[in-house]
Amino acid sequence: MTSPGRVLWAALLIGGVPVLVLLLLMLDGALPPWRGSQALVVCGLAAVGLGWLWVHSLTRLATALPGAESGRFHAPEVTRLLPDVAGLAEGVHRLARSLAERGELVGRLRRADGAIVEHLPDPLLVLTRDGLPLRANAAARALFGPDTAALLRHPALAEAMDHAQAERRPQAADLVLPVPVLRDLQARVVPMDPPLADGGALVVMLSDRTRERQVERMRADFVANASHELRTPLASLIGFIDTLRGPAEDDPPARARFLGIMAEQADRMRRLIDDLLGLSRIEITEHQAPAGQADLAALVRAEAAALAPLFQAAKARLHLVLEEGLVAAPADTGQLAQVVRNLLENALRHGRPGGEVELRTGRGSFRGVAGVTLAVADDGPGIPKEHIPRLTERFYRVDRGRGRATGGTGLGLAIVKHIVIRHRGQLLIESPPGEGARFRVWLPAEAVAGASQLGPAG
Repeated sequence: MTSPGRVLWAALLIGGVPVLVLLLLMLDGALPPWRGSQALVVCGLAAVGLGWLWVHSLTRLATALPGAESGRFHAPEVTRLLPDVAGLAEGVHRLARSLAERGELVGRLRRADGAIVEHLPDPLLVLTRDGLPLRANAAARALFGPDTAALLRHPALAEAMDHAQAERRPQAADLVLPVPVLRDLQARVVPMDPPLADGGALVVMLSDRTRERQVERMRADFVANASHELRTPLASLIGFIDTLRGPAEDDPPARARFLGIMAEQADRMRRLIDDLLGLSRIEITEHQAPAGQADLAALVRAEAAALAPLFQAAKARLHLVLEEGLVAAPADTGQLAQVVRNLLENALRHGRPGGEVELRTGRGSFRGVAGVTLAVADDGPGIPKEHIPRLTERFYRVDRGRGRATGGTGLGLAIVKHIVIRHRGQLLIESPPGEGARFRVWLPAEAVAGASQLGPAG
């Protein structure tokens, strides 16, 4: 809205000098009073009119200017009687259009940069000067979820961030995150000078080296374990071969007996190598959550049918108590089948001869997360309390003689533990004195109504 005060001020600026000249001419007598009065009226009206046009045009231009910042500026209609104002409006219009085009280009570049960062295969975080997270790409969100506090509190990363800001150059750090699964990460901290548009002062780029380190450890562990565990059966085979070549060369009954023992030792070596390779493969992918889902009841029935000849040979009974419709997700069906198989074989091996093994499935929750449970119980002598924490170690046996005699490799429960860890589940081992052993596995699942809390067995 045009202000009258501004119009009068503009009119005074425009007509002030001519009015003053007319008054001097009238006072000097060079201009008759009546003609001077007419001239004063015409000059005043002209000054007011021009002042109004000037102020009105500038007011409309000023009103339209804020739109230039957002690219929505349109040159207002101004009078052509004031060519300078019209030229100014046109110039501002061209400037606003140029700014809008540049802003659109900057916006496209930012969106392109954001899309590139979002789809980078490696995790990336943008932090403030104080180390607070501003944004993370998809890989970082998948790796850490919504909470990156545990990562940012890591002493090695915090030290690298401090050095990066103090020295104004990139820093590197090696990180080991033990939970929820062990991860080996390499971090590179890059200081931003000047800061990014959103205030980001530090960019943290992470490389997941877990698989490479697992492969290195797997090779070392495989050589160490194989050399240790294969020494005894290999020495037995060599001894029997020497015996067959010498004293028992012409003794058919001894040869037949020795060949049977050699076959057992060779089969033991085969099982041991298979379990070592299987455990190594599981450990390599342990940090990667599985995909898919598994019907627990169907899976258990299939494994029970496959192991039925072993139970018949041992004159043992397998009692199944299955709840239908239980689905573990995310889950690897093949690996969960191996969990069931290993737990059943372990119960059959360490249970009472001719006894009963129970396998029960149900619903349960762990720390408020809905899931499904799988429990395998035997009726054997049980496990002394001091041995329970070490049962899932490689080659750990409560009764070494009995474990080897029954064909155990000492790796079954270690495989179960690593599969459960990969599934982000929990393994509980309970063995009241003289009441057998019970192994309970909790696995995450979709929301399950009426789930009970996972705790010690009653």
